[in-house]
Amino acid sequence: MFQIPRGTRDFTPEDMQKRSYIENSIRSTFKTFGYREIQTPTFETLELFTAKSGEGIIKEIYSFKDKGDRKLALRPELTAPVMRFYVEKLQMDSKPLKLCYFGNCYRYDRPQKGRYREFRQCGCELIGTDTSEAYAELIALAYSILKNVGLKDITLYVGNLNILSEIFKKLKLTKDQQKYLIPLIDKSQFNDLSKAMIDFNIKKEDVDSFIEILQISDINKVENYIIKDQIAQEELLKLKNIFDLLKNSFNIKDFKIKIGIVRGLDYYKGVVFEIDAPILGAEKQLCGGGAYELIPLFGGRETPTAGFAIGFDRTILALESEGYVLPKPKLDIYIIPVREEIINKSIEIAQSLRKIGLSVDIDLLRRGIGKSLKYASSVNTQKTIIIGPNELKQNCVTIRDMDSGKQEIVKIDDIPNKIK
Repeated sequence: MFQIPRGTRDFTPEDMQKRSYIENSIRSTFKTFGYREIQTPTFETLELFTAKSGEGIIKEIYSFKDKGDRKLALRPELTAPVMRFYVEKLQMDSKPLKLCYFGNCYRYDRPQKGRYREFRQCGCELIGTDTSEAYAELIALAYSILKNVGLKDITLYVGNLNILSEIFKKLKLTKDQQKYLIPLIDKSQFNDLSKAMIDFNIKKEDVDSFIEILQISDINKVENYIIKDQIAQEELLKLKNIFDLLKNSFNIKDFKIKIGIVRGLDYYKGVVFEIDAPILGAEKQLCGGGAYELIPLFGGRETPTAGFAIGFDRTILALESEGYVLPKPKLDIYIIPVREEIINKSIEIAQSLRKIGLSVDIDLLRRGIGKSLKYASSVNTQKTIIIGPNELKQNCVTIRDMDSGKQEIVKIDDIPNKIK
């Protein structure tokens, strides 16, 4: 017997109803913020991903050679393909460009709860502007998406990598030392971080104050910490402007400053943000994004770029963990022909109702009325249409409401109006 590959999943019709509901909600929110959907190939040249993330990524992805001996890879994420698409075909379009996307991605990762080898990702890129209002709107979009799908408890953190970079300079950390420390900061491994910094000959009191500033959400304390650094102060002022817009214009109150957001990626610069679902525990991050520089790496002209990605599967997991009940799939009409000679008329009625946008199924097993009604109930049907020989002689059918059990005789020509 064949089995599903490790790290992948099958989805039932009920699962797909949930996933479609969430995706449609996200797509709708993107649209209200003026974003337009694009799509890129499932596989790209391997070089695209190594150029962005280094040769080390090869062991984490599905790469292969095609029959022409070209090195290709299943996409592990969507930002690099979108940037390739932009440089190749969209550079001359009017700015700002607001692009959103949905797609399956692939990573050769250790499967665990909320993390799979094939997973769905959605996200967006904002190209051509770096104003405070642009960043505030981008953050508000991510927050709105997760609220609109039904999540109640989410936490928004906003930081600035330029401030962190200035702090690194103040501590006289080399680039190699910074690279060693960033993963520890990203994973909040503060004990290991402290030991490493002391090994780098940073004074204990400086280490302690630095680790404290990574964890606090008090903007005044952050300001006091960087009071003598003009560049960091200027970056903090940009954050304050964004915070004012989030609070007063987008009506988002529950956000926190977090200098410890590093995103773990070299190409992020300036404003960064994350959104967590505390109910998920250790694997709680649902969304991450910010400003970055990638376009020149792919041969394009430098232009401000920012974006974010949302973990689709973790979002669903968070909703279910909160007890949110996603809508069950519904069938508008189930048609039951009582006799074989009525099948043709039943199909004709089904087709006429499908043309006006109703979801309609018909008994294809020639069951009795009792078993057909039981099946209709099992697929969450709203109304059944029973067509018997006596009704058909009068050009009528019986319509049964599956919730109340009430039935009434209706002329065939009146069915659409009665159903509506």
